[in-house]
Amino acid sequence: QVQLSEVGGGSVQAGGSLRLSCAASTSTFELFAIGWFRQAPGKDRTFVAAIGRSAGSTYYANDVEDRFLISRDNAKNTVSLQMNSLKPEDTAVYYCVAAYETPYFGGSYHSTHVYDYWGQGTQVTVSS
Repeated sequence: QVQLSEVGGGSVQAGGSLRLSCAASTSTFELFAIGWFRQAPGKDRTFVAAIGRSAGSTYYANDVEDRFLISRDNAKNTVSLQMNSLKPEDTAVYYCVAAYETPYFGGSYHSTHVYDYWGQGTQVTVSS
């Protein structure tokens, strides 16, 4: 069982930055791919970014690719999401997710079904 805990959400004006962090409670953190999804009010959860277990592979949604940066620290069991140039449409609850990484992860990282573990979520609000 893996427990995920997100911190770093909040309110910011358009153009500003926020950094989300996710801490995982597992002794095998290095075996897991970690990602972020978000859910805006009235909408489905959508993929934001993910990072492979060795940090050699990163994946981004098209609408955040040039603004967000995902990173991980396996020594601290943490993953961070640096969000820059935030837009009102980035407003959502952001969820940290984890999946035991398989060779097929690179083709399925964007799917909610890949991830076995989900955090409680943290609210990000961007005002115009």
